[in-house]
Amino acid sequence: MMKNLVSALCGLAIVGAAGLAQAQTPPATPAAPMSAAAATPPAAKADLQAGFVKSVRGSVQLLSGSGDTRAASPGDALGAVDRIVTGPDSSASVVLRDDTTLVVGPSSRLDLKEFHFDGTTHEGGMLLSLLRGSMRMITGLIGKSNPDAVRVETQTATIGIRGTDFIVQADAQP
Repeated sequence: MMKNLVSALCGLAIVGAAGLAQAQTPPATPAAPMSAAAATPPAAKADLQAGFVKSVRGSVQLLSGSGDTRAASPGDALGAVDRIVTGPDSSASVVLRDDTTLVVGPSSRLDLKEFHFDGTTHEGGMLLSLLRGSMRMITGLIGKSNPDAVRVETQTATIGIRGTDFIVQADAQP
């Protein structure tokens, strides 16, 4: 089973990485009517957006910090405090603003508990919580410049990042 999981995660990561060289930002969307969120200054929006969904396979849901749930699609924004939930035989690839790539495997639940990044100074930090399932992480600028600022929690451990590419698996029950 682990071999199949690693193959699935690596396959999706390769698909995601191939497109990563072509576009680091989500595709442009048509202009929408002005709303309160649209009136937010660009710098404040960037702080709220942690990254975007690069690719989706199967059933993937995004739950925002405010409790809104939506089906994930490529190009969707990921907030600084969001949850990614994948169904069986499903997976998602996410690219964060510091170029960290996350590949979330089947039957997984991953919380982005904290994310902040300054594109000018390259300072920031992130805290992820893998509640169940599996995740592959390829660290970006935060992990490369300050590994102590990147943490991954599971139900039984908190992982400090010392490498740049790794896979974490968490069972549903400890």
